[in-house]
Amino acid sequence: MTNERTAWGWGLASVDAAGNTLDVWYPQLTLGEAPAESGRPNHDFGPLAHEEADARGVRRVPVFTVSQLDEPIASAADAYLKLHLMSMRLAKPNTLNLEGIFAKLNNVVWTNYGPFAVEDFALRKLDVLKAAAGSPLPTADVNVLSVDKFPRMIDYVVPSGVRIGDADRVRLGAYLSEGTTVMHAGFVNFNAGTLGVSMVEGRVSQGVVVGNGSDIGGGASIMGTLSGGGKLRNSIGEHSLLGANAGIGISLGDNCVVEAGLYVTAGTKVTVWDKAKAAAGEPLDVVKGADLSGKDNILFIRNSVNGRIEARYRKTGIELNAKLHKN
Repeated sequence: MTNERTAWGWGLASVDAAGNTLDVWYPQLTLGEAPAESGRPNHDFGPLAHEEADARGVRRVPVFTVSQLDEPIASAADAYLKLHLMSMRLAKPNTLNLEGIFAKLNNVVWTNYGPFAVEDFALRKLDVLKAAAGSPLPTADVNVLSVDKFPRMIDYVVPSGVRIGDADRVRLGAYLSEGTTVMHAGFVNFNAGTLGVSMVEGRVSQGVVVGNGSDIGGGASIMGTLSGGGKLRNSIGEHSLLGANAGIGISLGDNCVVEAGLYVTAGTKVTVWDKAKAAAGEPLDVVKGADLSGKDNILFIRNSVNGRIEARYRKTGIELNAKLHKN
């Protein structure tokens, strides 16, 4: 019986002059128990792998990695394997043990020439430009995309059936289901993503998942596990809408709407609208936002007359434009 909580594969690692692993690219991964060395398939990196350092001071080294999915991160290669698993849709967010990932990943200068070590970037950049000047190709500058521990997803994994307006705003480790559209201002962190056809115009933070048919409006924000202390996991159910410039620190169930510009956190005082009580002049119930977390069929609005935040019953959910999300 195979161990489905194990994954393995060949990767191509970028290793700097100090022996630090800057990144690992896994073209293919397999779930289940890894084969013995004698039965292990050969990698097929060919001339992409080179033991001698290039102008960046980086060697490209094949690595065979076996990851225990329920164990903390053991190495940079292990971290990259788990991030690839999510972006390849082989593992959903919040199903892998990512403990220690920040300690195992190196801060890297990500460029159009690939990863550079931070410490000697200026000198290595000069070496690269000199090498480019000696080639028949026009000399191109080294463009820095970011300085971060996490690279862009689509430099490693391009999932089918998605549209991404700005590649810089989707990190490796994001899980994007078929039919997902990430607009130019949208952002999806690692260990986060969409579980169906979705529109992402706002921010999907680490640990957050968005259900099928839901829309994260422009400028909207969802508090993730990093901002929530590492344990709180907020989510959005199916056919729900987080309005433009709105935000939540709680989960939304199915068929919910948070009106534009409204932020609802766990401690927010929310008045539960009851038509019968209001008609009879009886006081309405006031609860914390946490008491409504994950519940279905709720419209969260701010009453424009008295300023209070109200939760009202909503019978149906939103419907996304099917043609727009047929990617």
